[in-house]
Amino acid sequence: MPKAVCLLSGGLDSSTCLALARQQGFECYALSFDYGQRHRIEIEAAARVAATLGAIRHVTLKIDLRAFGGSALTDDIAVPKGRSVESMGEGIPVTYVPARNTIFLACSLAWAETLEAADIFLGVNAIDYSGYPDCRPEFIEAFEHTANLATRAGVEGRTRVRIHTPLIRLSKADIVRLGHDLGLDFGLTWSCYDPLPGPASCGACDSCLLRAKGFQEAGIEDPLGRRQ
Repeated sequence: MPKAVCLLSGGLDSSTCLALARQQGFECYALSFDYGQRHRIEIEAAARVAATLGAIRHVTLKIDLRAFGGSALTDDIAVPKGRSVESMGEGIPVTYVPARNTIFLACSLAWAETLEAADIFLGVNAIDYSGYPDCRPEFIEAFEHTANLATRAGVEGRTRVRIHTPLIRLSKADIVRLGHDLGLDFGLTWSCYDPLPGPASCGACDSCLLRAKGFQEAGIEDPLGRRQ
């Protein structure tokens, strides 16, 4: 079985992506990050998902991006609530964490080279998403090109790194249907950016609203409801 590094936040998209990589026959190494995010509960979700889906190994790296701030997820900035889906696609919201996917992919590339793995899976989406620039196809293509210039394995021609983004052009409803077909237990996942005590989801941040939209349009019940 070929090896793959799978970036895993514990959310709906990354969990579906890991399930798909497993279904496609990859031996999966899951990589999560404790980067100082206010919704650190997603780290627990990632551990549950990695164990349930049979990841060979699950590593959680600690990189404190609160040292830089600049995002509602890593700084004392209010998380936007109640935005329409249309407004989510206009501009870059304050929940964008500067260079987050660039940092995450660089770390996954380092692990992949160590494992002599050619494949990296990332659950980014450019359809039903919050307008993050590092979720776009052109960024992924540029990083893949960089990866093959920046590694010993790439320069020596031993390995050509491939960045897989199988969800990038799917709607949230399509992702829910795919996860359902793959047998993913959605109850293991976490989506909310601004959790309430309990813990429970706020039900109003972009991530909560997009998740709810996906399940509603897919005609599938979210086992978490508003009690994430």
